[in-house]
Amino acid sequence: MNTIKHMQAVSRLLAAHASVFVIGVALVTFFFPHLFDWVRGTTQTVILGIIMLTMGLTLTTDDFRILAQRPLDVLIGTSAQFFIMPAVAWLLVHVWHLDAPLALGILLVGCCPGGVSSNIMSYLCHGDVAFSVGMTCASTLLAPVMTPLLMQITAGEIIHIDAVGMFINILIVTIIPVTIGCALNKIYSRKACFPTIQSLMPGISVTCLAIIVGGVISTVHDDLLEGGVMLFFWTFAVVFCHNSLGYLLGWFAGRAAGFNTAKKRTISIEVGMQNAGLATVLASNFFATQPLAVLPCAISCAWHSISGTILAGLYLKNDKRKEQAN
Repeated sequence: MNTIKHMQAVSRLLAAHASVFVIGVALVTFFFPHLFDWVRGTTQTVILGIIMLTMGLTLTTDDFRILAQRPLDVLIGTSAQFFIMPAVAWLLVHVWHLDAPLALGILLVGCCPGGVSSNIMSYLCHGDVAFSVGMTCASTLLAPVMTPLLMQITAGEIIHIDAVGMFINILIVTIIPVTIGCALNKIYSRKACFPTIQSLMPGISVTCLAIIVGGVISTVHDDLLEGGVMLFFWTFAVVFCHNSLGYLLGWFAGRAAGFNTAKKRTISIEVGMQNAGLATVLASNFFATQPLAVLPCAISCAWHSISGTILAGLYLKNDKRKEQAN
């Protein structure tokens, strides 16, 4: 029993400090680049599948009912998700004249569905959590079709896009694990041990994400050394602009739709935070000839968690300021 309590405590700690842990693993890997050499190909895909399985284990049939109960909200949010982020990525690629590898990476991040930790950020900033879960479910379910299609549109001129292969890959690493997780939740949710299992999922998810990032750093280590500090900061600047504009334009999309404050915060976070772990795996599997394409994806994995936490904090600070003014 004590062992389980310790594991639950570790899981909570990892969930609360996910970005710090991921960045720490990335830094360690930079100095010990062979630490995650084993995270390649099928192994990387399986690890992402585990992340999506943990997501499925926390979803219930009530979460999917939101899609039917609030179709207009979810339609507006998901449309914003799959229009704003690919469009912003495309503009950054052309305005900044990015080289092919970095262009492919940022476009892939933009074309992926919403991130799995966006629901936590919506909860922290008093957003509409049900709406957040609905958007995450919808964008994830649409990802096998929308991500290859959007990549064909935005990146087809840069490199050949294997749309069918990408569709199958996304299906395998997202829809199937999420479905299995949901089925297990439905079957075993009344078992006494199941809540304990669910409580361990955040820690497992963060650990798997850190392993994926470690694998990416191992892959691009030599290229990073060759490119120097400027390559990293240049890539980070692109990721920062993409993510920040996603938050801003997502909020304005909510305002244009007449959403209340909670829903505007949620759509802002949902649009800005992407499933960069999926982007990382897709970049590794489909753009092997452009190894640096995974760099924007890996940086996004860490930065989106940090920026989401910062944005949630700013929203809460704004609430306190209004309370004090009244």
